[in-house]
Parts: sequence; C-alpha cells; structure tokens
Amino acid sequence: MTITAQMVKELRESTGAGMMDAKKALTETNGDMEAAVDWLRTKGLAKAAKKADRVAADGLVGVAVSGGKGVAVEVNSETDFVAKNADFQALVTGITKAALGAGDLDALKAADMGGKAVEAALTDAIATIGENMTLRRMASVEGDSVASYIHTAAADGLGRIGVLVAVKGADNGIAKQIAMHIAATSPLALNESDLDPTVVERELAVQTAKALEENAASAKPKPEAVIQNNIIPGRMKKFLSEVTLVNQQFVLNPDITVGQAAKDAGVEITRIVRMAVGEGIEKKEEDFAAEVAKMNAKG
Repeated sequence: MTITAQMVKELRESTGAGMMDAKKALTETNGDMEAAVDWLRTKGLAKAAKKADRVAADGLVGVAVSGGKGVAVEVNSETDFVAKNADFQALVTGITKAALGAGDLDALKAADMGGKAVEAALTDAIATIGENMTLRRMASVEGDSVASYIHTAAADGLGRIGVLVAVKGADNGIAKQIAMHIAATSPLALNESDLDPTVVERELAVQTAKALEENAASAKPKPEAVIQNNIIPGRMKKFLSEVTLVNQQFVLNPDITVGQAAKDAGVEITRIVRMAVGEGIEKKEEDFAAEVAKMNAKG
C-alpha cells in the first residue's frame, strides 16, 4: 500500500510522533492507522493515543430533559455557517423536543413536529435553507433524575457537545457537575463492565508488547512473572482508571473519583451519554457535502 504524506501527517497529529517514526509505523502496518498507533505506542514513540480531528460534518447536538428522561440528537449540516442559522437551530430544537416521545431514531423520524413528521420537516428545511442536512442519531437515558449539559452552546440546549447523566437517588446538583466532567474528559464507558471488550483486548495487547520489549532492552531485565503479574496488570489498572467514568479523578475535586463524588452526594450514576458533532465520521477523499449527502441517502 502506498503511504501518502497525508496519512503520515494524520498519524503525527494523533500521536505526536516524529515524521520518520510515523512513516515507518504505517509501512510496518501496511497503512492501517489504528495498528500504526499501536505500533508506535509499543515502541514508546507515541506521546498520546488520541484521535486526530477527523470530523467530516458540521451541525448541532440538541439535548432536552423532561422528568426522568433525557434525550440527545445530532443533526448534521454541510457547513458551520448553516449550524449558526436561526432556522436550522429552531429545527434542531424541535426535533430534540420530539425525541422525548420517541423510542429510537426511526420512531423519531416519524414523530409529529408541528403537524408533520420530523423527516418531512427536515426535507422542507433542506429546500428552504438550501443545504443538505441529516438526522444522524439519537440517544436517551432515564433515571430518578437526569441532568444535561451543553459545551460551547450555540443556543439554549444546542451545541457541538451534549451530555446526559441519569442518576438513582435525589440529585442535589452533582449530576450536572458530572455532566460537565464528562464533556471535558470524554470517558469511554460508565464503568469497566460497560467498556467494549475489544478496547480492553487491544490495550492489553499494546501494554503486553510494550512491557516485554522494554524488559528485553533493559540492562537488568525482570523475571517474566513480574512482568505478567505486576507490571502489565498495573498498567491496565491505570488505563481503566483513565477511561471509565466512575474511576476517573473528579475534575472538581481530583482527590476523589467521580464514583466517590456521586456516592458522597447520595446518588448512583446509572447511565451516561456524551454526543459530539461528527464523531465517528472519518475524513476521506470526499468533501463535507458529499459525506453528509451519503449519510442522508443511507437513512
């Protein structure tokens, strides 16, 4: 596979690795970006395993809460200019409110919004505003209490990042604080049991390879039992503490975890949603308009 300059640039931006290291990683992994990140981490050449900014859509996330239910929806547009349009913002607000009575995305598309189905209202808006748009996804949570938070709000309940937190027990404001924490830290899951097993397996493979390689290069190598029973489990424990919400250090009080903060407040976190505009959509050779058009055609 041909390794392009753009691929090298993207890998450098996502890992902080040097240009030649990034090129070698891509060559060794036949251009597989994720495998290249793991290769660099194994060699100790990646400063961070973050994702580069690969968002290929603009738009807004809307959140709404009613009683013990909260919803979040993402509506994509081709440009940031339209995302700032008052008519588009009103459309997303209306769709978000309609989502409070919908069970899933298909039900939301068919839900009533001002006398017409949401999907029909979206089609009309496309004709009026003159830019393609798509209702990409929705998520909901339920609990004794639900808090929402919008980061970098464009209008009330609208922004590029929306968070929902459902708790069991009487909320005294802690749920909103946790929602703000989630917006900042972007945990992969609420707790270890909710974490995608493939994510854990991938991290274990990286940490195992890295520990063994470091040990082999050490002037005083440790017994393999120490590597397998102490060093690797220790690194995995640290990883889990960084990516699961309840085990993260609470940004408002780093001396305790988020789980402890909730417990101290007399509540239990039962469900979370963090939705950011365009996440999971990768930039390819096509432009933003083509990507959004493709999404709209699929759904």
